[in-house]
Amino acid sequence: MYRFLLTSRWWGINVFVLLAIPFCIFMGSWQLSRFEGRVQDHRAATEQAASDRREAARPLAKMLPVDKTTSGRRVTASGRYGKQLLVPGRELDGRSGFYVLTLLSTDSGRALPVVRGWLPGTADAAKAPAAPAGEVTVTGALQASETPGDNGVGDEGGLPAGQTAAISSASLVNLVPYRLYDAWVTLDKADAGMKAVPATAPNGTGLDLKAFQNLGYTGEWFVFAGFVVFMWFRLLRREVEFQRDAALGLVPEEEQETASSTPTAV
Repeated sequence: MYRFLLTSRWWGINVFVLLAIPFCIFMGSWQLSRFEGRVQDHRAATEQAASDRREAARPLAKMLPVDKTTSGRRVTASGRYGKQLLVPGRELDGRSGFYVLTLLSTDSGRALPVVRGWLPGTADAAKAPAAPAGEVTVTGALQASETPGDNGVGDEGGLPAGQTAAISSASLVNLVPYRLYDAWVTLDKADAGMKAVPATAPNGTGLDLKAFQNLGYTGEWFVFAGFVVFMWFRLLRREVEFQRDAALGLVPEEEQETASSTPTAV
C-alpha cells in the first residue's frame, strides 16, 4: 500500500520535508539564541549599572570609545564650561521636561557634552541655571551618542535656537564651535536644584521590541516546522485513502491516472 512513497512525486515531497524541517528548527534556534543573548546583555547591563555606582571614576580618555563594556561607567573629566543647550521632550519619573546640556572644554582640545540635570516643563533657557565658572572637574556616567528616533530620543527638526533633539556629535557639530567627543556624560549629582539624569543601558542590551520580535520569530519557525510535519501526514493519509478506494474500485480509472501524475490536493 505504501509503494507510492517510491514514486518521483513522493520523492520530491519527502526531500522537501527532510530539508524544510531542519531549516525551520535551525532558524528557530537561531532566533531563540538572539533573544537569550539580549536577555543576557540586559542582565549584564543591569548588574554593571549597579556596580558602576560604587566603583571609582576613571579618566575619560581611558574609557573611550564608548561600547557595551564602557557605557554607564563612571568617568571624570576637567575643563571649563562653555556653550549651553537645552534638550526638550525628555521624561523623568513620569514627568515631561528637558535636559540642561553644557559643553565642557577640556585640555585635549575637544569638548565633552555634559548633562548637568533635568528640569520639568517646557524648555526655557531662563529656567536653566548657569554653569559654574572657572576650572571644574565633573564626575558622571559615560554615555554613547544618541540616535534620533531611538529610545524616546526626538528626531524633530526646526527647534528654537539653543536647543537640540539628540545628544550626539552629529547633532551638535553645527550648533557649537568645538571639536566634540563622540560621547557624553550625565552627572552623578545634578547642579543647582536640578534632578540628576540616570544613565541608560547601551543600545541593543535592553528587553525592547526587537528582543521580543526575536522571541516571536522563534515561535513562528517552530510552528512552521510543525506545519510541515502535519501537512506531510495529511498528504500521506489522503494518498493511503485514495489507494484503498482505488483497490476497491471506488475511483474511476481515469481519475487514478490523473492522481498518479499530479500531487494530491490538500
